[in-house]
Amino acid sequence: MSMDITIGFIGYGNMAQAIARGLVDAGVVDGGRIVACAAHYDKLEHTTAELGVRPLHNATEVAAAADVVIVAIKPYQIESVIGPIVGELAKPGKIVVSIAAGWDLAKYRDLFGDAFAAAHVQCTIPNTPMAVGKGVLVTEADNTLTDEQNATFEALFSPISLIERVDTAHMNIAMCIAGCAPAFTDMYIEALGDAGVKYGLQRTAAYRMAAKMVEGVGALYMATETHPGAMKDAVCSPGGTTIRGVVQLEKDGFRGAVINAVDAIEA
Repeated sequence: MSMDITIGFIGYGNMAQAIARGLVDAGVVDGGRIVACAAHYDKLEHTTAELGVRPLHNATEVAAAADVVIVAIKPYQIESVIGPIVGELAKPGKIVVSIAAGWDLAKYRDLFGDAFAAAHVQCTIPNTPMAVGKGVLVTEADNTLTDEQNATFEALFSPISLIERVDTAHMNIAMCIAGCAPAFTDMYIEALGDAGVKYGLQRTAAYRMAAKMVEGVGALYMATETHPGAMKDAVCSPGGTTIRGVVQLEKDGFRGAVINAVDAIEA
């Protein structure tokens, strides 16, 4: 059964739309129980129409209408957009879920000022696979939610994501692994597709197989928690084809390149 609460998005860009899509398709909430605002109302009317999300004109309207307010604007916009409505967001029973990178509970404490004592805030970093119920929601361990509100948070997001709680100091690196690495994985899938095409496969078939392979490997790890190195060893027969490919990846610095990409983000 869908939850009998109203979800409000302050900002309705790609990530917010992915979350809304995931929630509706998973039956967590009906589209009509979601409201949203964005900078350009005419565009908002178009992007909300498919799911039946109700477009509103500003953040004040969203904050007043929603039980769970998802702050989905750019980090640099938060002070100017959220600052004027902290009183509304701190009203009893209201849950504020931030999906802005770099904004932790301490920053919201400063922003809310005296109103923070009554506020219920949870900072998170999502990723786009939430749109298909396969996401990761990096979630700051510190929050000001009540036990009941934490249960609501879990019921809302667990059907569409792995909720991974981490301490504040590790939010950024967790964001790299869960939030940035989908782009790396997209590149890997594209590269496998190119290799398939090089040897005569149709591109669409190569992409489907590569994508399903990635999904399957991830599912296998989640089901067994077998060390990735052991999973790799299990498919590398002595003198076989797979080990030859693995050795070439090592020669080309595959693992080092991945770590370097994370270093580039964290630097």
